Amino acid sequence: MEITTIQPFLEYYDKVRARTLRLIEVVPPAQLDWAYRPGKFSIGDQIRHIATIERYMFAETIAGRKSAYQGCGKDLADGYDNVLAFFHQLHTQSLDIFRGLSDEDLQRTCTTPGNINMRTWKWLRAMVEHEIHHRGELYIYLNLLGVKTPPMYGLTSEEVAQNSI
Repeated sequence: MEITTIQPFLEYYDKVRARTLRLIEVVPPAQLDWAYRPGKFSIGDQIRHIATIERYMFAETIAGRKSAYQGCGKDLADGYDNVLAFFHQLHTQSLDIFRGLSDEDLQRTCTTPGNINMRTWKWLRAMVEHEIHHRGELYIYLNLLGVKTPPMYGLTSEEVAQNSI
């Protein structure tokens, strides 16, 4: 998928984010600090990571600045309501940067933290892939905890099989 204008991309990204939010909304607040193993991201870390990478790495480099990502710990936001507010706040800041992109901006290069020059539209695409990756991890975390998770597109696998041929 090549991104040649920002508005259709933002509409697509809004749908990706809505699916992520549907999942985050079923996180039991008491399980926010749960991790499957010591030293691994907790559920809260995963949510903060999606937010901080979007804002401080992707949005910053797209704006022509160096990545400012410094992690995703509880010091940024602690407690379910605070984490959710932080998540929304950083997303709003990122969208403000993305909305300012022209068609020409999408074709220019930005420099990733790995010091790779990449077209801005490709970096935006990588941002979406990154969110989807961490959303998948959140699905696994919640399933390990026995939390009923929302189907991604309205139907569970079993419902799709039942409605098929």
